[in-house]
Amino acid sequence: MTETTVVHLMRHGEVHNPTGVLYGRIPDFHLSELGRQMAERVAEHVKGRDVVHLVSSPLERAQETMEPIAKVFGLTPDIDERVIEAANLFEGKKFGVGDGALRNPSAWWLLRNPIKPSWGEPYQQLVRRMRDAIETARQKAAGHEALIVSHQLPIWIVRSAIEGRRLPHDPRRRQCSLASLTSFTFHGDQIVSVGYSEPAKDLLPVKNPKKFVGGA
Repeated sequence: MTETTVVHLMRHGEVHNPTGVLYGRIPDFHLSELGRQMAERVAEHVKGRDVVHLVSSPLERAQETMEPIAKVFGLTPDIDERVIEAANLFEGKKFGVGDGALRNPSAWWLLRNPIKPSWGEPYQQLVRRMRDAIETARQKAAGHEALIVSHQLPIWIVRSAIEGRRLPHDPRRRQCSLASLTSFTFHGDQIVSVGYSEPAKDLLPVKNPKKFVGGA
């Protein structure tokens, strides 16, 4: 009989970011108190699942999100560089309409190629490393479930690739909220369905459509 395995990709919880910069891979960006509540909420949501393998991005916000989940299952997560945030040349800058990096003409050259994209890690590279990490998790959790804490752009890009969408996109339209779960169900080594859920939906802050603040 073909084994059914589920690999969940979880986005980390809310980050304490009072200056509103795009923090990317910059160290020392930790969860806010609300972010910790989000992580606890997801831990409560998944505690009845058949999760046997955990993986986290090496960044602090991801490992802090993983803490209550690891406690629920009594597992030690693997730290995997392949699920880290995407590299981005706008790290440390504000990136909004009218008040961010886009006002500076020196930044415009970085935006010359939205297909690759020219301002950060190539989308195809993101897809490769995320798919490799997902496959490793699938093998380690074969017949059960795995949970990976990663970041919005890597999760959305690999999902887009799997579902056959174009990779260039409007970041405001990503379906990957804070502390959300994007779940891939495998029969053997083949993905047969993709699910999405928001266990901490009621904790999500109200979005400002003119702002894009986050990892990448």
